[in-house]
Amino acid sequence: MINAAVLGSPINHSLSPLLHSLAYEHLGLKAQYKAIEVRAGELKKFLAETDKNALSLTMPLKEEALKVADIVSDVAARISCGNTLSLNKGVWSLTSTDVSGFDHALHMHGLEKIESVLIIGAGATARAAVSSVSQIAKSVSVISRNPEREAAMNQASLVNVTYLPWEFTSQINTATLVVNTTPNQAADFFTSSINSPSGTFFEVLYHPWPTSMSKVWSESSGHVIDGLDLLIHQAISQIEIFAGITCDREFLHRKMRAAAVQKLA
Repeated sequence: MINAAVLGSPINHSLSPLLHSLAYEHLGLKAQYKAIEVRAGELKKFLAETDKNALSLTMPLKEEALKVADIVSDVAARISCGNTLSLNKGVWSLTSTDVSGFDHALHMHGLEKIESVLIIGAGATARAAVSSVSQIAKSVSVISRNPEREAAMNQASLVNVTYLPWEFTSQINTATLVVNTTPNQAADFFTSSINSPSGTFFEVLYHPWPTSMSKVWSESSGHVIDGLDLLIHQAISQIEIFAGITCDREFLHRKMRAAAVQKLA
């Protein structure tokens, strides 16, 4: 039986229990999935005491997980964080489905080859984004306020990364893909620089929707990908790991997205 949960703090807002439970029901799998509050510094103790065998991780646990997992996958090591823990014979294995979440979301929206990518932010989600897009992009630029995060970003990327200061840049309007990975309203700073953008805007946030940047982008007739697609695709990849199966991704995405949109309405 899949005895799963999503861990993090705060966690009450999480859509993961809804999405996972819906998927397991449609797949006819015996499983349970709940949300559990686990704060920074508490993950090791939780793993030692829990009866769960499959875990989704959100902030602030994704980087902490590297220190407590028994086995760390290549992708989790490359992006210096993980969001998926699975237990097998007493051994906790850590990986990340955030990269595949980006991969599948971009593929679904027809982005197979990209000339240039601009990523706003340099945290854990940004590292997953750069790991994904650097597989298909000729050039990657990152707007960052934290130079100390550049080494981890470089490790996550398959191409050389150009770093830009936290200020207005014309690349927002010329890049093939712009990805905002910052929380809350941090990226609102760049809204006034949007002027007839030529590329796609990928907003990792999904609630409340629309964000300021996604609204302005859409009003400029630009294509927008919302954070629900990332959330759902990384969840489907987790489900495949937990259940040891390959899912009908298109079917599950359609069902899970409809449920999420209804929940957020």
